[in-house]
Amino acid sequence: MKAIQHKVETINWQVITEEMNEKGYTIIPEFLSENQCREMIDRYDNPTGYRKTVVMERYRFGLGEYKYFDYPLPKLVQAIRESVYPKLAPIANLWMKVLKIDKVFPETFRELQTLCHANHQLKPTPLILKYGIGGFNTLHQDLYGDVYFPFQTVLFLNKSGNDYTGGEFVITQQTPRAQSKAIVLQPKKGDMLIFTTNFRPVKGTKGYYRVNMKHGVSELHNGKRYTLGVIFHDAVS
Repeated sequence: MKAIQHKVETINWQVITEEMNEKGYTIIPEFLSENQCREMIDRYDNPTGYRKTVVMERYRFGLGEYKYFDYPLPKLVQAIRESVYPKLAPIANLWMKVLKIDKVFPETFRELQTLCHANHQLKPTPLILKYGIGGFNTLHQDLYGDVYFPFQTVLFLNKSGNDYTGGEFVITQQTPRAQSKAIVLQPKKGDMLIFTTNFRPVKGTKGYYRVNMKHGVSELHNGKRYTLGVIFHDAVS
């Protein structure tokens, strides 16, 4: 979609890079339009276009439901994958370098997907999540296989404080030999949150070290909350 590609090109990626390096996450405001948010929510109850539905409580993942899209992905989702990934790959490669991890991510999304498929990761991972009253998501990491890109995105499809209350996005940071730090975010409708999938580098007195990160969603008090998750790597199953 040209609208998504144009939006990506108008973003100050130098600022995004600085925020990712400093915090491990960043919020891009008003990335999706009102119509794009509505389009994705309206898709939720469509019986076609999905490969898998997960009821969270069955697996002790939380309380709520999400659906993985099937290929071909909706044009909006595909456009996000293809246009955002090349902007994030240089940040990912810098992280690998400072942490002395022997890994280099390709420049384009298509090359990343080829790498996934060569490792038998053939299933699409973008998904749409729905929470009702009492819904929540336990702390986790979205890895899906041996090949995983260190960043992912969540796009917020309805309005906090109006369509729902509670349901904050929670990130925890586990610094070695220290207590965990909780980061609580409440992005606005249409915002895109970019955050680390697994860990981030932090500069110490003896160079950079790795801190592990997890994410989840706090309990909803009322209403319904919809989000679109765009993960770049594919899954084994």
